[in-house]
Amino acid sequence: MTDAKYFTTTKKGEIFELKAELNNEKKEKKKEAVKKVIASMTVGKDVSSLFPDVINCMQTDNLELKKLVYLYLMNYAKTQPDMAIMAVNTFVKDCDDSNPLIRALAVRTMGCIRVDKITDYFCEPLRKCLKDEDPYVRKTAAVSVAKLHDINGQLVEDQGFLDLLKDLLSDSNPMVVANAVAAIGEIMETSATARDMLEFNQQTVNKLLTALNECTEWGQVFILDSISTYNPKDEREAQSIIERVTPRLAHANASVVLSSVKVVMKYLELLDQTSDFVTSLFKKLSPPLVTLLSTEPELQYVALRNINIVVQKRPDVLKQDLKVFFVKYNDPIYVKLEKLDIMIRLTNQANIEQVLAELKEYATEVDVDFVRKSVRAIGRCAIKVDTAAEKCVSTLLDLIQTKVNYVVQEAIVVIKDIFRKYPNKYESVIATLCENLDTLDEPEARASMIWIIGEYAERIDNADELLESFLEGFQDENTMVQLQLLTAIVKLFLKRPNDTQELVQQVLALATQESDNPDLRDRGYIYWRLLSTDPAAAKEVVLAEKPLISEETDLIEPTLLDELICHISSLASVYHKPPSAFVEGRAAYGARRALPGRANTGEGETTATEEPSLVAQQPTVIPGQDSLIITDDLLNMNLGGPMSTAPQTQTSAGMDLLGDGLDSLLAGGGVAQPDLSGNAGFGGLSDIFGFHSSTFFTPPAETWLLAKNAKGLELNGTFSRKNNQVVMEVSVTNKAMQPMAGFAIQFNKNSFGLAPGGALQVRTPLPPNQSSNFSFPLSTQGAVMKMDPLNNLQVAMKNNIDVFYFSCLVPMHVLFVEDGEMEKRVFLATWKDIPAQNEVQTTIANVDHSGDTVAQKLTNNNVFTIAKRNVEGQDMLYQSMRLTNGIWCLAELKIQPGSNAVTLSLKSRAMEVYIGVQQAYDQILHN
Repeated sequence: MTDAKYFTTTKKGEIFELKAELNNEKKEKKKEAVKKVIASMTVGKDVSSLFPDVINCMQTDNLELKKLVYLYLMNYAKTQPDMAIMAVNTFVKDCDDSNPLIRALAVRTMGCIRVDKITDYFCEPLRKCLKDEDPYVRKTAAVSVAKLHDINGQLVEDQGFLDLLKDLLSDSNPMVVANAVAAIGEIMETSATARDMLEFNQQTVNKLLTALNECTEWGQVFILDSISTYNPKDEREAQSIIERVTPRLAHANASVVLSSVKVVMKYLELLDQTSDFVTSLFKKLSPPLVTLLSTEPELQYVALRNINIVVQKRPDVLKQDLKVFFVKYNDPIYVKLEKLDIMIRLTNQANIEQVLAELKEYATEVDVDFVRKSVRAIGRCAIKVDTAAEKCVSTLLDLIQTKVNYVVQEAIVVIKDIFRKYPNKYESVIATLCENLDTLDEPEARASMIWIIGEYAERIDNADELLESFLEGFQDENTMVQLQLLTAIVKLFLKRPNDTQELVQQVLALATQESDNPDLRDRGYIYWRLLSTDPAAAKEVVLAEKPLISEETDLIEPTLLDELICHISSLASVYHKPPSAFVEGRAAYGARRALPGRANTGEGETTATEEPSLVAQQPTVIPGQDSLIITDDLLNMNLGGPMSTAPQTQTSAGMDLLGDGLDSLLAGGGVAQPDLSGNAGFGGLSDIFGFHSSTFFTPPAETWLLAKNAKGLELNGTFSRKNNQVVMEVSVTNKAMQPMAGFAIQFNKNSFGLAPGGALQVRTPLPPNQSSNFSFPLSTQGAVMKMDPLNNLQVAMKNNIDVFYFSCLVPMHVLFVEDGEMEKRVFLATWKDIPAQNEVQTTIANVDHSGDTVAQKLTNNNVFTIAKRNVEGQDMLYQSMRLTNGIWCLAELKIQPGSNAVTLSLKSRAMEVYIGVQQAYDQILHN
């Protein structure tokens, strides 16, 4: 008889009948009743009123009945927390049962009951089970620690469970070790404190490697993933770990193979790249990756996405295995396209013949999207392998002769790129291209053909007639075509002015008088004025030598690529995006993983930023007490530490840089106030020009996105402060071969809640080789998440081509607010209240300024001088500043006459800001 009967009852008073059956003396009747209750619960009926009756059934030796009761309890404990406490005694009792299955069941169920009132009672049974004699109980208890940490992380850390969990890494049973590793990995993702406590060392890694051989396949995945987060101390240790991991490359499970590849790829960075060991390692890496391509299409796709990352980082690994990426007729389209991409990345002078033969074959397939990609791939081969360019052009001409419309159009787009790479080399094909003008109906193909005609107008006898044929339907053309047509006719006029004057006047009139598109009008007016005022200048501008297009425009940005290598065998490696781009609520993703350098000391993970000097510092953010931005991530932030109320102790016993004369700050006499008028030291220049010399320091612009890494989009920028707001000063340059539009920007959660404060003012569409500069105000009311370094800002920039990711560092001084000036009495009290151990001192060299000019420079940047006095011949400045998130920082600046070094002492309850503040002082004073 099946269990279907439990779902069919429709009697009135069903709850009453179930209640009676649950209290029946016969065990079989009770079990039947509990099954009915579970069946009702499964189909969505509310049976929570039976909670006390079901709980009474817990007192049984029948394992099946106990499982059913525990299942009910997990479901309804949250809605009946007071009643759930009744079950605590039974849980505790079951944790001491002679049957290990019951002990494990009890501790597992307690971990699944997410009720705060029960967690305190959970601690002792869990502690016992972690030391249980049976490995099944221990491995279940290990996972329960992670569940309890998710409910109450502080309790787990206070009760010492993290140490017990770490002890399980030395367990004799490999499954216990694997579960302990899985639990530790889960906990480390959500807690910075736990990361410090559970950080692996060489001894721990050796234990894990020993357990690796005896684990199940998923246990091996957990262990390999955790080993990949460890940074070896030196090359010898890295080589030793690789040697012990490489046997896993031959495993039948694809996940184990990819996790092993991740460990090997990361540790390769620490090895001598010219050694025989590395060469032999490449040979060992290749077969397992190739084997993954003989699985189901879905697994193939995941493998190919990971292989794509590996090939971009280490092309030599698969350079001999090009043929495995040749497309099969029955491959799904998503596998075909991924194979095609990898094939082009592996193309070189030795194998170009094979690749071209394959691509020519693909171009005759029936799948239109795949054919287009194949034709474009031929163009990529021509641009990548110089010596094969002629063969590629010949192949493209053969394809054009097929007269298949979409093939011809893609071929023309590609040939335009080849002309850009190899100017004045393959112009003999232009005649063939011109024969196919009538078949062009796609904007990109038409624009490409027009560009070719304009660029080589002096070699095409009937160039004016060809361009005139496009001009007839000018108003109906796509903007891309209109812009290209305008430029091509102006080029033609500059090359052949005598017989094309009427044509150029016609196109300029259409562009300036009859078009609604501002970009087209602007370009038309610029050409008109250039031609009418200075034809020679027009020739220099329009016919200027163009830069050659880059070899690879679709490579992943190097910093992101390094991070993705650390995330092989995860979703990040399939999406080709960092975890922070698609996983929310994980504080650990604020600190980006990066590959270790050869000089790496192995201390924790480094952060992928553009400032190597900041990598080792790893500050963490402590939000200000008056920062009331509520987000899910705040639940994961460590709000303890410096921001908690520290004991208010007097520090006069220790060394006080302010000296015993601190109280004189409040006195009227004897205190020299700084001259903040702006006149001191400037020779009265500010009066001559009639304005106050208050100049905020804006750092020079940096390149955030390189065109070769962002498909032609180049981004330069810096940060400043205007009108009491943080401002992003950005220059967007289009170095692609097509106009860009649809610009949008988004910030990841960050330490200071920075978020876009308005719409982007980018000229759109942005034509090729044009730039657009704009100032972009930022709000400080966005979502907050700990970043490493503190001022790291992760940005996504979108346009009509793709989404591009980069990170930049926000200078700390742009986050200093205008109301950061403390009253003297408040400054004095605050300085005394902050513990002496929070004080940090540093020296800034090569500062050629007096006390007054230093004070003025800092005041211009919202660092306010509260008082100034002279002690034994040296100027002492006492200063305050407040950040946008409410954190205060106090400073004392010692300036010794005759010395160009100043001593900076900082005090704050949030010590994590010190590095940024010190850098701000250094930048401002050296400006």
